[in-house]
Amino acid sequence: MSPRKTLPEARRRQILEAAAQVIGERGLCDTRIVDVAKRAGASPGLVIYYFGSKDRVLAEALAYADESFFADAANKLSTLPSARDQLVELVASSCPLGSAPGAVDSWVLWLELWARARRDAEVGEHRARLDQQWRKMLADTVRAGQKAGEFGRLDPDGFAIRLAALIDGLAIVVVLGDPEVDAERMFDLCMETCARELGFEWTEADRAKALAAHAVG
Repeated sequence: MSPRKTLPEARRRQILEAAAQVIGERGLCDTRIVDVAKRAGASPGLVIYYFGSKDRVLAEALAYADESFFADAANKLSTLPSARDQLVELVASSCPLGSAPGAVDSWVLWLELWARARRDAEVGEHRARLDQQWRKMLADTVRAGQKAGEFGRLDPDGFAIRLAALIDGLAIVVVLGDPEVDAERMFDLCMETCARELGFEWTEADRAKALAAHAVG
């Protein structure tokens, strides 16, 4: 039996959450097992014993963080009454909005995942699944909006690819601190694209409401 299977699930999540936090703050290359262990309240030896290697801890932490994003997104969408509101939430939650320390850190994790996917086949397959899941979530939201008469006619799958690529590209320059593209500008560009392609009105009042919901000053 793999040693990882004997680790209680709650403890495993605690270690992976700690690893994801440290990676987001320091980046993958500068993350040490001793830092992860300290954040999780564990010993470095225990972390290595259960996960086998530093590489495996980091790979699983990246996967865990991304899966948590989708779980949180699904929970939020279930509370929103319209496809339009759901799409706004998906876009807003994808932008590093707000003043919380983790606003940018979550995107650092994605960048690290992409870089690692080129060198690790297992991580690469996981990345492909995540991208498919993300595009499907966007496309399904558009389909629901079309069915309800909220959105105009277009190919939901094609739109999802375009929007996902726009979000990814803008997030990179935001994380890198581009002076012309901050998180709010990223959100504006994405929502302008959504409104134009899907044929719905996007007002300043709508923008202000969305930003307020995500604690933007």
